[in-house]
Amino acid sequence: MIISKILKKFLFILFFSTLFIIFSNSSCFAWGDPELVTKINSAFETIEDWILKISTPAAAVAVGTGVFMKKFSFGDEERIRMGKKLIKGSLFSYAFILAIDLILSAIKSLIS
Repeated sequence: MIISKILKKFLFILFFSTLFIIFSNSSCFAWGDPELVTKINSAFETIEDWILKISTPAAAVAVGTGVFMKKFSFGDEERIRMGKKLIKGSLFSYAFILAIDLILSAIKSLIS
């Protein structure tokens, strides 16, 4: 009776200490990210690269269109206003995309 209680306590302590060691040192077993997480991370990085590659020429075209609208408005106030609005909107959008990229890079560097 006494031996079975001692044996149960010993097994209980052994079991939980083994679990504690496994979960506290999980890096020593070389467990990596699951394959799905790796695929999702690479997909997001691909999308981020694609957006950055497309946004620069798109902003340049939008600013150029706004400048030409202002230049060839021939005094039409509505076209001048639309040109200014197009230039401001495209520059703010491009700055927002670059700021998001900067924030994501900072977060990525803090995590790794």
